[in-house]
Amino acid sequence: MAYLQSSRSSCACSAFGPSTAPSTHLSTSSMARVFVYGTLKKGQPNYYRMFDASNGKTEFLGTAKTVEKFPLVIAGVHNIPYLLNIPGQGKQIHGEIYKVDEPMLKFLDDFEGVPTHYQRTVNKLEVKECDAQADGETLAPGSITEAYLYSTKTYKPEWTTLPTFDNYDSYGDHGLKAIPANSLPAYVE
Repeated sequence: MAYLQSSRSSCACSAFGPSTAPSTHLSTSSMARVFVYGTLKKGQPNYYRMFDASNGKTEFLGTAKTVEKFPLVIAGVHNIPYLLNIPGQGKQIHGEIYKVDEPMLKFLDDFEGVPTHYQRTVNKLEVKECDAQADGETLAPGSITEAYLYSTKTYKPEWTTLPTFDNYDSYGDHGLKAIPANSLPAYVE
């Protein structure tokens, strides 16, 4: 979107409090920050779900990358991006920050299969760019903030040997386009 700022000036990014002091509460006014790095990002197969009003309310806040490194792999018969919860390994993961209401957070938890498939955890992010039109408190590119992200502790051992990515794109040159679950025969997975 054209309204992202690329300078280091402050811009509105909201929901967690000032970037200089990590928040112990991840939501205010029934809104929470969520970091997405896979099929829910702009231009990806499940992006439309972020703005389906029947799921809840969502506001794009900006782009960021994880402060810690994690392995982001593409695995399974659906070619899904999995962020393995192995801090310190892999790469800093690039993605997008959204502000979501409680119904959308519940939808995302269900969509991601929390708590059995994925776990929602708090992670530190370095803000890259912010949406100048977003509501709330100000953050500057380069500042550190916190948001929920979905990662998994339950994965096949061989996934730790797969190539890792810092930025997921279903249509990337890796040739592993995400496959919708409803397009596979019933006997698969």
